Amino acid sequence: MFDSVFVQISVILCVAVVGGALAQVLRQPLIVAFIVVGILLGPSVAGMVDPSSEIELFAKLGIALLLFIVGLKLDLHVIRTVGPVALVSGLGQVLFTSVVGYLIALALGMSHVSALYVAVALTFSSTIIIVKLLSDKREVDSLHGRIAIGFLIVQDIVVVLVMIGLTAFGQPASGDTSLGGEALMIALKGAAMLLTVALLMRYVLPALLHRLAHSSELLMLFAVAWAVLGAAVGDWLGFSKEVGAFLAGISIASTPYREQVAARLVGLRDFLLLFFFIELGALLDLSMVGAQIGPAAVFSLFVLIGNPIIVMIIMGAMGYRKRTGFLAGLTVAQISEFSLILAALGLSLGHLDEETVSLITLVGLVTISVSAYMILYSHALYRRLAPWLSIFERRTPFRELDEPVDAIRDVDILLIGLGRYGATMASSLRAQGCRLLAVDFDPDAVAGHVRDGYRVHYGDAADPEFLASLPLAKTRWIVSTVRDRDINTTLLRDLRDRHFQGRIAMAAATRQDAERLQAEGVHLVLLPYSDAAERAAQRLLESSNPMTDARGTTP
Repeated sequence: MFDSVFVQISVILCVAVVGGALAQVLRQPLIVAFIVVGILLGPSVAGMVDPSSEIELFAKLGIALLLFIVGLKLDLHVIRTVGPVALVSGLGQVLFTSVVGYLIALALGMSHVSALYVAVALTFSSTIIIVKLLSDKREVDSLHGRIAIGFLIVQDIVVVLVMIGLTAFGQPASGDTSLGGEALMIALKGAAMLLTVALLMRYVLPALLHRLAHSSELLMLFAVAWAVLGAAVGDWLGFSKEVGAFLAGISIASTPYREQVAARLVGLRDFLLLFFFIELGALLDLSMVGAQIGPAAVFSLFVLIGNPIIVMIIMGAMGYRKRTGFLAGLTVAQISEFSLILAALGLSLGHLDEETVSLITLVGLVTISVSAYMILYSHALYRRLAPWLSIFERRTPFRELDEPVDAIRDVDILLIGLGRYGATMASSLRAQGCRLLAVDFDPDAVAGHVRDGYRVHYGDAADPEFLASLPLAKTRWIVSTVRDRDINTTLLRDLRDRHFQGRIAMAAATRQDAERLQAEGVHLVLLPYSDAAERAAQRLLESSNPMTDARGTTP
């Protein structure tokens, strides 16, 4: 419709702003809003915007930066830590979904080939969307976030193998290379890629980044170039762009510059990802989905309910808490953009008709939209469903056990959150002789502070079951350095439900949040951006004086 690509992109951006603002007012996820904008502007509705090579390029750059930043936040230690559960959960979910999905498709009257494609399409979850949602919720570093990313990467590897197999099956006489030979070649390429990354991490990248870091602009340019190059190499070798960009991020995750690089690239990542979601919506052909509403509803319910259940069963059997399994399981409650690519591949090979492609498309739209809400409101969902989830947890969830409560002596301060602010406060409190017990949901932070001699428990303060395991009756102060208002409100309610008799201090991100917390009865409200952590620690000690009983807010 538009002769100028510049005008086309300007229209996309303006409508996306309006759609995003409306979604914000209605408290809806931006991802769904942008997909809807793509549908409205695309050929299926208004026909104002056609997917173009420029939009596709922006989308691919956004995908590369997203996975690159995820790789920056993961190191080899994390991969080793969650590797077993990620592998078992990922492969177990793939096997369960493909087998049961295939049987459902046959029951709905599909042919064996169509049923196989639909079953495989239901198997894959969207790494891009899930990572974006986890990043927005700041849960990438949590245990369930790392496990989820782990089995999403396992799924990506399975996607590559499936694509290779289907292509070879569709064109059996196109060359002399057999399917086994093609798989062996991919394995050799993968080993070579991993070896190259390891050598660069060891001998090249640390010194190179140290030299480039003298100019922050040059460091950022290198980071973008490295992310895109990794994606391109991964694609060239026969792997997905996501895997290549992810490995590029891992390759510099052990350097001291990863936090600076990640922080500077977030804005660019979010801008470019807008085009991915717009493109995803514009590519959906809704003209043929009317006849597929019934089957799409069946498959959507299976993905939204069945996939999380199998993950919870596997993780529960492996010794994880029901909450960890539930939150990780929600991340597989949708099908992926890869599923749409798979459907397009089946159509091009003559294996599928357009009706089956429309069915997969409709299931994708429904599950992506609904699962986004499920993940955004995962904690509220868990609170409602927790009483019925105990069947997915062993009597002793040994993977997440800590020091028994009975072994803990009286606690002066129970500190929740060991980020920069919380870690500095913990150091100051311990230096002044406080009997301190800390809690954090980042396994690396927990392990690091344990090595430094702190008493630290792994866990999430928003988990009522975990809160019940803490020595509340032996604690004088509970201090939350988490600046999320919803988490603090939930924590405060749970403490009241358990009749906590000590005093409570909580951090707030804004003055308005501080006033709300103070009105709800918090004894001391901390404003980290206005008050140094050392000063906050001193105020806690001063407020611990029995003569001091006034509630206050840090200046």
